[in-house]
Amino acid sequence: MSEIGRRVGRPRAVIFDMDGLMLDTERLAPAAWRTAVDTLGLDFDMGLLPAMVGRNAADCRALVIDRHGPRFPIDDLLHAWAVAYDAIIERDGIDLKPGLLDLLTWLEREAIPKSVATSTRRDRAQTKLAQTGIVERFVALTGGDEIARGKPAPDIFLLAAQRMGYLPVDIVVLEDSEPGVRAALAAGMTPIMVPDLAPPSAEILAQGVLVLESLAQVPERLGGR
Repeated sequence: MSEIGRRVGRPRAVIFDMDGLMLDTERLAPAAWRTAVDTLGLDFDMGLLPAMVGRNAADCRALVIDRHGPRFPIDDLLHAWAVAYDAIIERDGIDLKPGLLDLLTWLEREAIPKSVATSTRRDRAQTKLAQTGIVERFVALTGGDEIARGKPAPDIFLLAAQRMGYLPVDIVVLEDSEPGVRAALAAGMTPIMVPDLAPPSAEILAQGVLVLESLAQVPERLGGR
């Protein structure tokens, strides 16, 4: 895949998603789900996992209950998943996505402020960003537990913009997932998609969203080198 979609100009601010965009962590989630399901001995539809990418805990909970019913031990499963996921990270660490550090440095050199808006719960996101040594490079962090509606609703990006003090029209959002891209569009912001687990859908492509292979390509598309 080469560059797809319209060009994007220099923004006044940039909002980053976290998992799958900056941190190479989305690939770890399925293994954690399998461990959690096996530990509890549950019959769980693993086919739900693609729909859960980019969604917050409340939305993931709703997806599971809708599929397995209200008697399903969702709280036990989510707890077991978190334990398994944290164990994987403790064992293997967290890899940064290619091009991230150079992009952060470029934005800092250009005096373009940046924040994080992630579907992950705020305290867990804070821990991940600290573990990878990049938490101090962002002016703000907004977690998925801080808003009423998760992505693809615009709430998280509107709150992030408010915290940064910029209008949505002045912000570029960097996302890897379709729910995140749709949320940015709904917020009136300009998304750039750097796909992780799934390619952009026909719907996203039809809206002219700029799609790049790597974060390393972002500075040039924002008016840099």
